[in-house]
Amino acid sequence: MNETMICAVGNVATQPVFRETASGPVARFRLAVTSRYWNRDKAMWADGHTNFFTVWAHRQLATNATASLSVGEPVIVQGRLKVRTETREGQQGRTSADLDAVAIGHDLARGTSAFRRAGRTDPQQASPDRPEPMWETRPGEGAKEVEAAEAAEVAGVAGVASAVGVAEAVEAVAVITTAEPAAAQPSPEPAMVT
Repeated sequence: MNETMICAVGNVATQPVFRETASGPVARFRLAVTSRYWNRDKAMWADGHTNFFTVWAHRQLATNATASLSVGEPVIVQGRLKVRTETREGQQGRTSADLDAVAIGHDLARGTSAFRRAGRTDPQQASPDRPEPMWETRPGEGAKEVEAAEAAEVAGVAGVASAVGVAEAVEAVAVITTAEPAAAQPSPEPAMVT
């Protein structure tokens, strides 16, 4: 309950190592976080001290992190901080900082990234009856088609847009949404496409 959540911005220092365990997939990699400061004498930015964290990812985050991250890439990691001290015989105590990751992403302030949705294993999350929304549609491009499909789905005639075409679907949706209650007026039937 009282956990220390932090957000670390740095670079991937080691290639992620993936393991299948009894509790599910686990991945780990080292994250180098270097502070930057303005050096007044040289009138330029300089690197400060570098902190290293061992980042642990579990389940789907582990699978996606292993497939997405490479050494040297700038990332942002949010997770629970865990500081451990280990003592071994004949050696001084060693302290390490681990991050139990909740979210990992590329730092878009330093480059670009292309997102690809991972295959889902839960049959209830993705269904052929309920396709994912068209998020990638830009304003003005295909807006009429998206609007018609969404309106048709809301009105309960999801098959109209694909069966009759966009213009007819827009008209059918307009008739359905502006019509009197269903008892007073029969619902229109879509035209047959041959």
